[in-house]
Amino acid sequence: MFKKLLAIDKKILIFAALFAGIVLSAVTMKTLAYTDSPNFCQSCHIMDSAYGSFTDSTHSTLSCNDCHLPHDNVAKKLVFKGKAGMGHMYFNTLGKDKIPNVLHATEKTEMVVEQNCITCHESTLTNIEHDAKESCTTCHRTVPHGKNFKTKEFNKPPKSGELLEHKGGF
Repeated sequence: MFKKLLAIDKKILIFAALFAGIVLSAVTMKTLAYTDSPNFCQSCHIMDSAYGSFTDSTHSTLSCNDCHLPHDNVAKKLVFKGKAGMGHMYFNTLGKDKIPNVLHATEKTEMVVEQNCITCHESTLTNIEHDAKESCTTCHRTVPHGKNFKTKEFNKPPKSGELLEHKGGF
């Protein structure tokens, strides 16, 4: 069989290899883009409430991985994504009985989300004092996910002195 392959015109082999490489690259890129999308993330039943709160948030134009993956470099992003994906696949197949009722981010994910908040909202951080709390999600945990997202208190104006008491946060 190898001899038959070598007997084929080299130009045809090079063209076929290039074409296969282009198709494989396009499929890989489309797959990676789809796995970054909110529609992919919500395909697991456990993510229904997170997806519901996300679509009603100010961050709904972002992809899930804009916040949940590191953006230092592509290799770090893909490794982090692969590890998280393997964990999600396990819990949604073999470990269904181990899925908690309430999802909590791992310590590494919390650090990634924190860094991404700081990166995107850097101009806000220079205009408003944010050193009162240990992380962005201490005050902003319901943006864009959280229990009772946009409760009735959400649209009420703050009480007099409340913002100063909490240094701008709730």
